[in-house]
Amino acid sequence: MAASRLPAATLTLKQFIRRQQVLLLYRRILQTIRQVPNDSDRKYLKDWAREEFKRNKSATEEDTIRMMITQGNMQLKELEKTLALAKS
Repeated sequence: MAASRLPAATLTLKQFIRRQQVLLLYRRILQTIRQVPNDSDRKYLKDWAREEFKRNKSATEEDTIRMMITQGNMQLKELEKTLALAKS
């Protein structure tokens, strides 16, 4: 029987999609943080986001990852609302 040509660490389709969702969320959070006018607040939020994603990098449980994506999206919406209020 021929050996598989796929690398050992190949992601399933579900894992690949979740990974893309996490990366998109991370990019959107960083893009939103760039709009924060205060330099120290921007640095604090950027460090916070990095640490949160780094801390949860090893999560593998599907339900846990889905819950973290949902929480991250809610926090992103709150940040966007706060920035919109600050601009008005």
